[in-house]
Amino acid sequence: MRLTVGQAVVRFLASQWTERDGVERRAIAGCLGIFGHGNVAGLGQALLQAQRTGEADLPYRLARNEQAMVHTAAGFARMSNRLSTYACTASIGPGSTNMLTGAALATVNRLPVLLLPSDVFATRAASPVLQELEDPGGYDVSVNDAFRPLSRFFDRVWRPEQLPSALLGAMRVLTDPAETGAVTICLPQDLQAEAYDFPEELFAKRVWHVARPVAEPAFVERAAAVLNGATKPLIIAGGGVIYSEASAELDRFARATGIPVADTQAGKGALSWDHPNSVGGVGSTGTPVANRLAREADVIIGVGTRYSDFTTASRTAFQNADVRFVNINVAAFDAAKESAHPIVADARSGLSALLTALDGRRFASDVAAEVQAWQARVDHAYHLGHGPLPAQTEVIGVVNEACGARDVVVQAAGSLPGDLQMLWRARDPKQYHVEYGYSCMGFEIAGALGIKLADPTREVFAMVGDGSYLMMAQEIVTAVAEGIKLVIVLVQNHGFASIGALSESLGSQRFGTSYRYRSADGDYQGGYLPVDLAANAESLGANVIRCRTIADLADGLKRAREADRLTVVHIETDPLAPVPSSDSWWDVPVPAVSELESTNEARAAYDDAKRLQRPYL
Repeated sequence: MRLTVGQAVVRFLASQWTERDGVERRAIAGCLGIFGHGNVAGLGQALLQAQRTGEADLPYRLARNEQAMVHTAAGFARMSNRLSTYACTASIGPGSTNMLTGAALATVNRLPVLLLPSDVFATRAASPVLQELEDPGGYDVSVNDAFRPLSRFFDRVWRPEQLPSALLGAMRVLTDPAETGAVTICLPQDLQAEAYDFPEELFAKRVWHVARPVAEPAFVERAAAVLNGATKPLIIAGGGVIYSEASAELDRFARATGIPVADTQAGKGALSWDHPNSVGGVGSTGTPVANRLAREADVIIGVGTRYSDFTTASRTAFQNADVRFVNINVAAFDAAKESAHPIVADARSGLSALLTALDGRRFASDVAAEVQAWQARVDHAYHLGHGPLPAQTEVIGVVNEACGARDVVVQAAGSLPGDLQMLWRARDPKQYHVEYGYSCMGFEIAGALGIKLADPTREVFAMVGDGSYLMMAQEIVTAVAEGIKLVIVLVQNHGFASIGALSESLGSQRFGTSYRYRSADGDYQGGYLPVDLAANAESLGANVIRCRTIADLADGLKRAREADRLTVVHIETDPLAPVPSSDSWWDVPVPAVSELESTNEARAAYDDAKRLQRPYL
């Protein structure tokens, strides 16, 4: 079949499917893209031809920012439990390198996205072309080589003959739950337009089975022996529980054994917040209940978690001198962390095997009164009555109460992720979507777009601070153009609340963390800038509701739910309002010497906390 390389890519991607538990879905649901020289006459023409002729079903969606479209693909993939994603095409040079941050986010979070950056001329006939990096050390180097360390699979197709192996290699990694992440295939701009006789079987429907790896019995027996010797075990549920759709199995395991269940940012919602075994988030932004249990636990059962520093409180969370770890993870790399007894398996099959091996073993753990007391503190934070500007915890409370069980909250960066992990009451495995692997400012709106594309039946609430909004709000335009409804809760506190609080705790006096005029002394201590983000959102085509009070916000969210188009609900908050303590720590080094007393005091506190760090060998 004689096709251009661009046409062959589109036909191939449209024919790829995944299957798990007997259910088939499109592996590549569509293509997000921004056209420029490098792809407008290659993949751009191929997508147009597919749309006009019906020869391939690969819907195209016009994005407004290259980084944002990768975030959209990542949000879609996470909402689809990594069984489906989007391809992203960009022009040569800055268009392609704009996707680097998105690639890093996808790989850090183990989310499949397919990146198709345009590249230099394969023939070098016109080199150096516009926006080409000239490397004296080699003519085969381009800016796209920056994708190599950020990608789980990387290839550059110099000849049409190389395309089939590159595409098949890409799909192998995209559909591997243990190895997935960003997948990059660089396509030289002249190659995209080159014709070649491709074998027809390349474009036949291909179904990639996504396995549920089962545990090796010997590893399960060893893990069960460790647990049988425990008296105070604790489960930490990570994102792998949700991706493997193992919530029911986790529920069965927890009820049968009596073991409390804490969660990570990616794992929140694996059990409903009011489940009798649920103790909330663990680690630096976790609940005091979970963190007390973590400190005392003699066995930690990590299910589908990669143990980030926030989960381990920078390796200070687990203080029992004899603590041991049992990890269930589809990736051997993660299963072996913290010198654990590993069970390399899908979360659902691993939990089932371990429960069978425990043979009715049950552990005594009565935390009901402690959890009830904590929930009373959450209620207090939700209804603080702070003024004159409301507290962020009150905003979270109103949004939480406005969300139905199947609605989704989206967040990524700033002070909101910490407050959300501590306070949010998730009722569904897909209700809580906080990207905290890369914690990328600007993910929120773009990620929410991908989530809504993955499941249009859910209301999607993107909570975004003013700092993140200013970095990337362009996908409001994409959502408006596509007729996709989102509810964006724009929280404006005139600066960086999270870094401001961190700066103060580290003795740096909130330096450089406020959006203010520069004052006479050279610092940013003047009046607040007259920035009207609500007006900006309105100018991008959004329906905007301005709120001054918590009562206004509750009414605004009700109106936003009833609206039939993208709505931004804007409210100002007090960045200095109180937040409950997690009774935990996060390792951010403080200067060892300083002329500032505030820094010296912070260093003394840092040295005290540092003494609790453990290697878990």
